[in-house]
Amino acid sequence: MKYQNLLDQAFAAMENAYAPYSNYHVGACLLTKKGETYIGANIENASFGATNCGERSAIYAAYSHGIRADDIEALAIVSDGDEIGAPCGICRQVLSELLTGDTPIILSNGKETVTKTIIELLPMMFGKKDLNGF
Repeated sequence: MKYQNLLDQAFAAMENAYAPYSNYHVGACLLTKKGETYIGANIENASFGATNCGERSAIYAAYSHGIRADDIEALAIVSDGDEIGAPCGICRQVLSELLTGDTPIILSNGKETVTKTIIELLPMMFGKKDLNGF
């Protein structure tokens, strides 16, 4: 598979997840067009609103280092669930602004793998274009 190394890094990142409430572990790895990688894992908090998902952790790490949507080649998101875990609604909204529409998003639970784009995951997305004057 083209992005096997990316998936491997995402599964390694998943080992760093802190999920004492859900016991659902997520890892993510973002690949830039220059070959740099940024990892993330879900980090839960007793105040559930303060929880951060793995994919947001990875993309925020990349953006914190100056990476922008046009620099990103792909994003892998993995979980330890029985079914492939897709990004939650908040993550889909974040990814809709911080990725390009055709960036491959590789989803896997170790048994199955699928590749989608944010346009496929969040059709009719709300974004900058919807904010008149911005």
